[in-house]
Amino acid sequence: MTNAGLDADLQRVYELLVQQVTWEAEGVVSIRLVDPSGAELPAWTPGAHLDLILPSGKMRQYSLCGDPADRAAYTVAVLRDQHGRGGSREIHDTALVGRSLSVRGPRNHFGLVDAPSYLFLAGGIGITPILAMAREVSRLGVPWTLIYGGRSETSMAFLDDLDKLGTGNIEVVPQDVHGMLDLGTVLGRAPRESAIYCCGPEGLIRAAEEHAATRFAPDALHVERFGASSSAPRGGNAIEPESGGNSFEVELRRTGAVLTVPADGTLIDVVREAIPDFLSDCEEGYCGACEVRVLEGEPEHHDQLLTDQERECGDRLMVCVGRSRSARLVLDL
Repeated sequence: MTNAGLDADLQRVYELLVQQVTWEAEGVVSIRLVDPSGAELPAWTPGAHLDLILPSGKMRQYSLCGDPADRAAYTVAVLRDQHGRGGSREIHDTALVGRSLSVRGPRNHFGLVDAPSYLFLAGGIGITPILAMAREVSRLGVPWTLIYGGRSETSMAFLDDLDKLGTGNIEVVPQDVHGMLDLGTVLGRAPRESAIYCCGPEGLIRAAEEHAATRFAPDALHVERFGASSSAPRGGNAIEPESGGNSFEVELRRTGAVLTVPADGTLIDVVREAIPDFLSDCEEGYCGACEVRVLEGEPEHHDQLLTDQERECGDRLMVCVGRSRSARLVLDL
């Protein structure tokens, strides 16, 4: 079980049809997307996400939560967030069935590694990538445990889907009945060789990092965040961007543009000089929407998404916070 390879064009946008929107729990809907012609969709692996470009032009990332074996459709789920940036409210308030949405992906920065057993920790809508992972390890017959917390059972999506898996050890922990998750106890009883996957609110992830650090190898814990954090994700080292840096040239190979990124300027602003509609979202280095392939040069990473190994490979970069260690950086744009 490994991450899917890099797409040949990380910025490729295509159209999918919204076939169905389903109420899954209090404040949560799922969206089923299909190819308008009925063709099979590109394969994906558990942990992958899609970039959805909403009717307003907002772009948001949502984890695939369906069955990877179902090549006829992609399914994502969206929690209505009254205090968010507006994407989830737009999805919940817009009649989407029957209309096309622009999509990028799937891409995977949260893929399953091979392990003798798995511990999954999900908080709220963080169940979405974890559900696909549980399906996969259940199919493979690998031992696994899922601890799923939420405000209440009525707010916890996909409980019926989890029940249908029939294998694994699933513990549902609604806060209004059982209180907060006791991660110290949960991680204390997990086999030391387990791979741990955690997705949910920042408080859950920070607690998982704190407790896992006392008992497990540094690379045992894999996390996916909803937002930026100074903590290191997925076992990698988050790097704080410096103010300014060295000036360098960036070549956009497909457009033919060669531009200069000044010491006090940003790469993404310069890229937008040549590509005004270049797509990005968080612009803090955690969502992956601006990921591009590096063709030549040595990128300087300031994101919170790539692992140490992925950074060492040097074949991709998050444009919103990235720079270059070499005098010239060539990007597949």
